[in-house]
Amino acid sequence: MCMQICYHCCMQSTSVRIDVGTHQELKRLAASLGVSVGETVALAVRRLRQDRIGAELADDLGADEVEWLDADLG
Repeated sequence: MCMQICYHCCMQSTSVRIDVGTHQELKRLAASLGVSVGETVALAVRRLRQDRIGAELADDLGADEVEWLDADLG
């Protein structure tokens, strides 16, 4: 809890313009998660970043990557 409080006290902030419907949904999500709107945005950004990493890892390997992985190390 202390770490969370310290994080909020020292955190810089900025504004992001979103439409009213998105803001309402964001507030509903935050309430259901028991966190602030800012924390909900941070969670969403983290999830999107993880999804992109997962998608990149699921892509087929390029020819150069296959060649590198199949290289004889001896």
